[in-house]
Amino acid sequence: AMPKVLIVITSCDKMTNGNPTGFWAEELMAPYYVFQEAGFEMTLASPKGGEPPCDPGSKADNFQTAATKKFFADEAALKVLANTVKLADVKMEDFDTVYFPGGHGPMWDLTVDPKCISLIEEFWAADKPVCAVCHAPTIFKSPKGTDGKPLVNGKRVTCFTNSEEAAVGLTEAVPFLVEDMLKANGADFSCGPDWGPHVVVHGKLITGQNPASSEQAAKELVKTVKA
Repeated sequence: AMPKVLIVITSCDKMTNGNPTGFWAEELMAPYYVFQEAGFEMTLASPKGGEPPCDPGSKADNFQTAATKKFFADEAALKVLANTVKLADVKMEDFDTVYFPGGHGPMWDLTVDPKCISLIEEFWAADKPVCAVCHAPTIFKSPKGTDGKPLVNGKRVTCFTNSEEAAVGLTEAVPFLVEDMLKANGADFSCGPDWGPHVVVHGKLITGQNPASSEQAAKELVKTVKA
């Protein structure tokens, strides 16, 4: 049977300050083709269902990659993206793994979404790989491991760094800094240089630092699922 991956995308299109946000194009689109080429069956979900907001910044010319160019011209892929299922209707049992693309959006909705929190706990308890990239490790704020401690406690992880957040001028715009939260939850945090690929694998937990890390993170997830 084809491995099944659940891809959970933000529905949040505005920051508290009114600036547009959403998911970051490359972090969905590069992994999309990694999963497709690996023969995975993909289900895209978001809290509101339907078409999730793509951060307009991630559509800028200087952020386009081979994968994003392919996706924006791929009618089948665009149709899938326009019709995400509602997160509330998703069951962990139907999937082998879950992947969370970032963008700033997840900080506002997925972090506090009760269904998202319970899904993460269920995937983890079922020993199914969980992968999050860039700002998406924000989702590890509340989920607990089977020991009742924060899921990331004692785990090696990475995410979009305080340094990268400062570089894009959004330190004051976000509800908290993802790096600080992971450390506060007892994670063993590491990072590479700003904007360079850095992926961390701790057992079935896979995290990537930034957009440039998303393709490698997806490849590690595929490897972990097939192991």
